[in-house]
Amino acid sequence: MAASGRYLRKCTMSTTALEIHDMTVAYQRRPVLWDIDLQIPAGKLVGIVGPNGAGKTTLIKAALGLVPLASGKVEIHGKPYHQQRQAVGYVPQRESVDWDFPVTVRDVVLMGTYGSLGWLRRPGRSEHAIVDRCLQQVGISALANRQIRQLSGGQQQRVFLARALAQDAQLYFLDEPFAGVDAATEAAIFKLLQTMRSAHKTVLVVHHDLQTVRDYFDHVILLNMRLVACGPVETTFTQENLHLTYGGRLTILDEAAEAMRQREPQR
Repeated sequence: MAASGRYLRKCTMSTTALEIHDMTVAYQRRPVLWDIDLQIPAGKLVGIVGPNGAGKTTLIKAALGLVPLASGKVEIHGKPYHQQRQAVGYVPQRESVDWDFPVTVRDVVLMGTYGSLGWLRRPGRSEHAIVDRCLQQVGISALANRQIRQLSGGQQQRVFLARALAQDAQLYFLDEPFAGVDAATEAAIFKLLQTMRSAHKTVLVVHHDLQTVRDYFDHVILLNMRLVACGPVETTFTQENLHLTYGGRLTILDEAAEAMRQREPQR
C-alpha cells in the first residue's frame, strides 16, 4: 500500500461504512489527532491500535460528534453523522460510566430501543422481546433485574454490548471492550463480534492487546496522533508499521503542534 508521507497512509475500499477526511482535533490548541484520512469497508471487524495517548478514543468521539473538529469531515455510509445517528452504536469505556446510578440491567438495555420509538411511544412487548434476545446473546439473561452497581466488570461490559445490540445499528464503535474482563467474558465478546460481522455489521474496536489483533480483526488502524497505516491485518499489521506506531510519538506531537501554530493567522 502506497504511503503519502512517512506516517500517513490511506486505505480505500469499494463499499465504505466510515470515511474520515482531513480530521484534526485539538484540545486547548494542542493537537490530539492530525490530518486523519481513511476509509473503512463495511462488514468488517476493525481494530484501532496505538500507544496510550495516541488519540484512539478521541478518534471515536470525533466521529460521533462528541468532540469538535478543528478541521475535516466524517461520513457514515456516505452521509454526515447527524443524519445517521440511528445507524451508529457506541459502547464507551466502562470507567467512563456512573455505575452507581439506580437502574437495572433491563432498563439499560431497553435504552437501546429508544431511538426507533419516537417521542410519543413507550417501549412495548416487541421492545422487551428485543431486550430479552440481546441479554441472551451476551449471556446475562439471569441478571435482567439486577442493579448495575451490583455487577462485576465483565458483566457491566456485557450490559452495554447488549444495549448496543438492541439499537440494531449498522456501524459500531467499541472503546476497549476487552479491558479488565475475565477470559470467559473476552471469549463471549469475541464470539459476539463474529456474529455481528456475519450480519454484515461494521465494528471498530479500540484494542490494546497486540497479540490478539491477528486473531480478532480483519482490518486494523494503526494510530499515533496521525494515521500510520490502515488496511487488512495480513498486510498492514507488520513489524515496520508497529515500529512507526509505537516509536517517535514526541516527534509527531511536536511536528503537529508546530504545523498548527503556522496555520494560525498572524496578529
